This record gives sequence, structure tokens and C-alpha cells, in this order.
Amino acid sequence: MIQLYEFALSGNCHKVRLMLSLLGIPYESIAVNGAEREHKSAAFLAKNPLGQVPVLVDGDVVLRDSQAILVYLARQYGAEQADFWLPNDPVGQAQVQAWLATAANEVTRGPNALRLFHKWGRNVALAEAETISAQLFSVLETTLAQQAWLAAPHITIADIALYPYIALSPEGKVDLAQYPAVRLWLARIEGMSGYISMPGIQA
Repeated sequence: MIQLYEFALSGNCHKVRLMLSLLGIPYESIAVNGAEREHKSAAFLAKNPLGQVPVLVDGDVVLRDSQAILVYLARQYGAEQADFWLPNDPVGQAQVQAWLATAANEVTRGPNALRLFHKWGRNVALAEAETISAQLFSVLETTLAQQAWLAAPHITIADIALYPYIALSPEGKVDLAQYPAVRLWLARIEGMSGYISMPGIQA
């Protein structure tokens, strides 16, 4: 059975849990004790030398990075839906990859950083995080006002990659009321069969 090493309150871990649930894949959740810095232990570093969650173990396959794990799950377990979740055509693949990069960059430095600051009092570059978030939400609102999903006419792993930290953004003092298209996009994901939530998401 697949094992997922994770933090319960991590949006990056949630996107993997959500993908597993949407695909109907059973897995074992292994909680990593962040307070005791278990993710920096020798045993964990053997799985991910960067000392970060999530880590997915599937037999002999050990994967780090939530975006990479989404790609793996789409291709390995998407079956006849593999092209649905991660398009095979060059344009579709490029569109998905662009949003995966956004999840790793602007989402991390924007909404995620704001959540770290306002929820846990972490030291972040607050002004930069606010500027990045405003630009990101503007782009998302414009995009989603024109199309239902980010990278294709249907949901893809691009949507899953961005979903958690956008849905959690009110914990970072982002007012979603000013982004109606984004809120409709969140609702579309939350209405899918197999959807699961996490603490902090007001689904």
C-alpha cells in the first residue's frame, strides 16, 4: 500500500491526499512529528534529503515534492484518465507545467507565506508576500472568469496543485469575496466526488 508521510495542516500534503482520494487510491497516512523535527531525522532524510513533507512511498518508488507526486499519481494511477489529469499534447502539458511552477513559486511566496505569518507568526517578507498574493489572485480571477479550469477544459493536476493554499488563503487574511471567479472554481473542486477537506478550509 502507498504510504504518505505528511503534516496534517500542510497544504502541500493536502493536495496529495486530495489527489489520492479523487483517484480512489487507498493509502496509509504516516504523521510526521514536526514539533520534534522528525522530518530532519536521519530516518526521514533517507527518504527526502531536503527534510520536507510530503513524501510518498509506493513500493520501491520514493518521491518528494507535492507537484512531482501529483505527476506520478496521474500517470501511474490515472489509468484511462491519465491524459485527463495530465494532458499528453505539448500545449496541454506546458499549460499544466506552468501552473505547477506557479504553485511552487508564487503560491508558496504569496498566500502560503501570508498564512505562515498570520496563523503561526512566522517571520516572512510580509510586504513581498502581500504584493505577490495580490498579483496572483488578479491573474487567477482573470483566468477563471474566462474558463472553468486552469489548464484545460476540465480539471487537471494544475487545479489540484493550487487548490489548498488558495482555499486556505483566508487564514492569511486574504478576502476571497473580491474574487468571485476564484470562489466558483474552489466550489467546483469541492463539489467533486471524492473531495476531502482539511482544517482551515471553509468548504
